[in-house]
Amino acid sequence: MPSVSSLRSIFRVALLLSLVYASTPSGARDAIDQFRAFMAQTQSARADFSQTVTDPKGKVTATSSGKLVFQRPGKFRWQYTKPAQLIVGDGRTVWFYDEDLNQVTVRRLEAAFSSTPAALLAGRGEVESAFVLVAGGETEGLMWLNAEPKQKDAGVERIRMGFSATGLQALELLDAFGNRTRIALSKLEANPKIDASQFSFTPPKGADVVGP
Repeated sequence: MPSVSSLRSIFRVALLLSLVYASTPSGARDAIDQFRAFMAQTQSARADFSQTVTDPKGKVTATSSGKLVFQRPGKFRWQYTKPAQLIVGDGRTVWFYDEDLNQVTVRRLEAAFSSTPAALLAGRGEVESAFVLVAGGETEGLMWLNAEPKQKDAGVERIRMGFSATGLQALELLDAFGNRTRIALSKLEANPKIDASQFSFTPPKGADVVGP
């Protein structure tokens, strides 16, 4: 089962993908240019993903997989198939649903993680208002972009995005405790038509609901 910290990391990835239009300096390197093109050209997307979480010693502590969809600004759905969990954001509210526990945690988008810069959460600012973008070079056949939060208590030390010639392939998050979450994307489809119901959520009958 993904930990609370890994779910928070996923939330931040969803925000980074779904809320922000990237405007980068004219002298940006290849990875930053690819990120700029991806964000400029991609208003919605869906993909399969696999996720691996490792501890500071490199030991695998959790694995999971599922499907994701997002639509900018601020709407996303991360569906874990095993274990069965769901994260849904409608642009204002975020729901975390754990099927095994039959528990729903509800947060306002702006308040879900107070350490995340408000401009990034609201989707009204540029990515540079919250992150420093640094080209990370080429490894594993991918060009990497490092997004380092300007707010030092943000809970995330660094987010990395790996691009191939065909687009975004991987994301990697390093949290403040040294845990690393690696997300590999496959079957990425840009700008599909997505039913609005994908971004709404009603707690199941009998579920324990925590939050507003």
